[in-house]
Parts: sequence; C-alpha cells; structure tokens
Amino acid sequence: MTLSPVNTDNAAKAVPAFPRPNVAAHIIKDDAEAITIAKALAAEFVKDSARRDRERIWPVAELDAFSQSGLWSINVPKAFGGPDLSYVTLAKVIEIISAADSSIGQIAQNHLGVVAAIRTVSDEDQQKLLFGEVLKGTRFGNAFSEFGSKRAVDFETRFTDGGDHVVVSGQKFYSSGALLAHLVPIVALDDQGRAWYAIAERDAPGLTVIDDWSSFGQRTTLSGTVLLDNVKVPKSHLVPGYKGYEVPTADGAIFQIIQVAVDTGIAQAAIDETVNFVRTKSRAWVDSGVENAWDDPYTIQAIGDLTLRLHAAQALLEKAGRAIDRAVIDPTAETVAEAQIVTAEAKILSTEIAIAATNKLFELAGTRSTLAEHGLDRHWRNARTHTLHDPVRWKYAILGKYFLNGEKPPLHAWS
Repeated sequence: MTLSPVNTDNAAKAVPAFPRPNVAAHIIKDDAEAITIAKALAAEFVKDSARRDRERIWPVAELDAFSQSGLWSINVPKAFGGPDLSYVTLAKVIEIISAADSSIGQIAQNHLGVVAAIRTVSDEDQQKLLFGEVLKGTRFGNAFSEFGSKRAVDFETRFTDGGDHVVVSGQKFYSSGALLAHLVPIVALDDQGRAWYAIAERDAPGLTVIDDWSSFGQRTTLSGTVLLDNVKVPKSHLVPGYKGYEVPTADGAIFQIIQVAVDTGIAQAAIDETVNFVRTKSRAWVDSGVENAWDDPYTIQAIGDLTLRLHAAQALLEKAGRAIDRAVIDPTAETVAEAQIVTAEAKILSTEIAIAATNKLFELAGTRSTLAEHGLDRHWRNARTHTLHDPVRWKYAILGKYFLNGEKPPLHAWS
C-alpha cells in the first residue's frame, strides 16, 4: 500500500525538540494531593488562556509546570515508584485543567493513554525503563493517526527490523503534543500488520514535526504533521500496543475517559463564564419585568438545566472511572465491557452538554458576550472541535447492542 500524500511544503518549518527537564518531577502522594495540585495549576493556566487561544501562543511554561507537578505520572504503578491513583482522580484532574485551558488538558491525553498501555502490554524490564522516564518528567507525545487512510484504525506507517533497533517510515497527522514532547510514540505496523508503539526521541534523525495545525478549535494542542523518514527506534522502546486489543483490557476505555473529562471541563468553563457574564455584564430583557439579568426566569431555568446535565455527565464520568479501576485490576470480558459501556454513556452526555453549554452561553449572556475582547467563542470552538474525535452517534449503537442483544463493544482505542 502506498503512503497517503501529505503536504510537505512546510517541512522547512520543522520545530526543533525541547530539552528534557533537568530536575525530576514531583511524585504525587495520594488522590487528594493530585486534586489540590490540579486546582492550583488551573488557577494559573486560566489567566492567559484566552490570549493563548487568540494569538496561538504555545503553552510551553504551562506544559512544563503541568508535567513537572507529578500529574503526568499518576497512573504509573506503585511497583515502579508511581502513585497508581484511581482513574476517577485522573479524570477529575483532566477536567479541572481543561476547564482552565482545554488544549492543555488534551495534550496530556495520549501520554496518559500510553502509560496505561505500557502497564498492560510491556514486560517488566520495559516498564521499568519507560516508567522511569515518566517519573523524571519526560513527556510522551503522539504520532498515531493518519490523514489519508480510509478509517481511523487503518495505518500505513510501518517499521522494518534493523537488528537492535527498528526503522520507521510514514506520515502522521493529529499529533497532539508531539511538538513539545520529549519522546514521540509512533503507531507503526510490523510485517504481520500488528500495531506497535515505536517510541522515538523527539530529535531523532528523520523525525520532523511541523507546526501546521489550522483547526478553529483546540488551537494550542500543537497537533499537526509528523514526517517519519527512516527513523531509528531502539527495540527497548518498541511497545506491543496490539496486545492491548487482542484480549479484553481497559486500554480503550482509558483513552476514552480522558476525552470525556476534556469535554466536561469545557462545559464547566462555559457555564462558569455564563454565570459570571450574566451576573456582571448582561442586561435584563425589556419585557422581563425584572431589574437584573440574573433574575430573568428563563435564564434561571436554563442555568439550572445546563448545570443538571453537567452534573449527570460528571456522575457518569466518576462511575466510569471506578469501572476502569476494576477492569485494570481484573481485566475480564465482563469488567472491560462494563468500563467501555459506562464510559460510552459518559461520552454521550459530555459531548451533548459541552456543545449545549458553549452555545447557550451567548444566548443567555447576550450580544455583548460575542465581542472579541472577551474571547468566549473559544469555548464553543473547542467543544465543537474536540467532540469530533469519535462520533457520538456510534456510542448510541454500542449501548443499544449491549443492552438489547448482549453484544460487547469492540476492542480498540475509540471504544
């Protein structure tokens, strides 16, 4: 199969690698500390989030603070020195960060998903090596998806055996986080068509990351094109990702729950912005018979409805986290299916409330809220962009097949 064409005109604009941290990252002690640290970081990240979005400023300092805080190692097993916290906590951390800046929240997704995959499929020596990197503060990026393939699960990037290393060639897109990563996991196929994570050094010869992400939303996730021209990856960094989907594991649900948390974070931010704007800037409608916008009965009803729907999504998000915890400890067909199903339910509600809340913001806050100086349009753009990662209409099908016919969901990263 020939590689799908990718525009390489901007290859000369390749972004150089950023150095690894020279101080080891903090190690989180427990769930409570993780939430406390996430809230402290979010309070800082939110300050310039509108400007970063408007001017597409790379969140370099913010990402360093995020990964050095210890929040990027919270699902490293205790046996290797990690906190091994609940996925309820992991999801809440991503929600808190995403409410402040959803691009920063999304950048962590693939890193945390790869950490989970290493736990599932790697042998002890490889786990010790790669988890050791994570605990130091090393960030994994992402070179998974491809632009021109027929389906998201179809990969044309391949590797060949080079003795003590493999050689990877191909082209990737939607590579969130690769630009500011230290290591880049590349999904590549072996000669049997099995998908592996070939984890390359960000500055490896032949690995080119181009800053060409042009979406109207999630503008600073730093997604874009990755070119792979005979990139050498040591076999110590070749992770058999396919094994996570040959038998039931929680890997797919873990990738999905982080997506859910980004969307509930966006919804929370939109509702908070709506309340703040209505309370401080909006005017009462001429026919309302009230003095203040916050006394408008229709606005009151709408805020109550949005908040209720967000709380429902958050409750399912927490339930999904607990189901994933059980599936990680005891991965059976039944526990994994339960985790997938509850996560799919949460994904549906989080998508719907993220879009509804970001749309309703302008209706309730009024015309003044559309002024560029407020930057509130970023919430709708981010919600609309991020919720496209996998179609919610197929989540309904998964639920119907499961509850009506007892059919378990497929095993892949989108389920």
